[in-house]
Amino acid sequence: MYGVRVAIAEGRQTEIVRVLKEAESVSVSDLAQTLGTSEVTIRRDLAELESLGVLRRTRGGAVSTMLRGEELPFVMRALESSNEKARIAAAAVALVADGESVVLDSGTTGVAAARELMSRRVTVMPLAVNSVAALSAADRVSLILPGGSVRPVELSVVGPMVERNLAELRFDTMLLTCCGLDPERGLTAFDMQDAAVKRAAMAVASRVIALVDSTKFARTAMAMVCPTTSIDVVITDTGAPDTAVAALRSNGVEVHCV
Repeated sequence: MYGVRVAIAEGRQTEIVRVLKEAESVSVSDLAQTLGTSEVTIRRDLAELESLGVLRRTRGGAVSTMLRGEELPFVMRALESSNEKARIAAAAVALVADGESVVLDSGTTGVAAARELMSRRVTVMPLAVNSVAALSAADRVSLILPGGSVRPVELSVVGPMVERNLAELRFDTMLLTCCGLDPERGLTAFDMQDAAVKRAAMAVASRVIALVDSTKFARTAMAMVCPTTSIDVVITDTGAPDTAVAALRSNGVEVHCV
């Protein structure tokens, strides 16, 4: 029962953040009516979200502290399409053979892939601290740690140090994540440093598998990572738009909908 209550609260808070991304300010009474709950519950949600830094409470409501083009905090994105991300991660890792060397991208889907890799006999360089933590307990995984700076909250590893480290290595597969994917505009990220590390990792991988849940097809972030023609395989869920899947395949990209 406790787990159910937590899941309901997380879903409600995710919706509050979504409303704030559009409206920039909200009232407690409107949120209570929209979400079908009490104002006391909404105030509790706003207090928790304020502690995550995504909003500032005001008299009778809250205002967003996020820029319109800014990505959601990691803890909020982890709740979004979590079942789909788990399926995508499992399907992507299933394409990796035992003995391969893998560079694993950051983000919530990257962490899901790290969990799938834990039982595999592979060599992995994770590009995020949270994936390092997951893989460090895996007996069969040979773990390579990247250098670089750590982005606060997101915990991805960025900067010239990790880019130089990558340039000295070669990997069989990169498991690539993104903030947005458009068949015409390409794959994008919100952070320019993250985008640079993604490009550096792609350059030293023989194969690039992109893990893209269907919500990413509706988004285009600021930093360009690569055109879709630079991707070998896209793993997505069944909610992906048919037009986008067809366009990717026409560009020579292998697409799996799981």
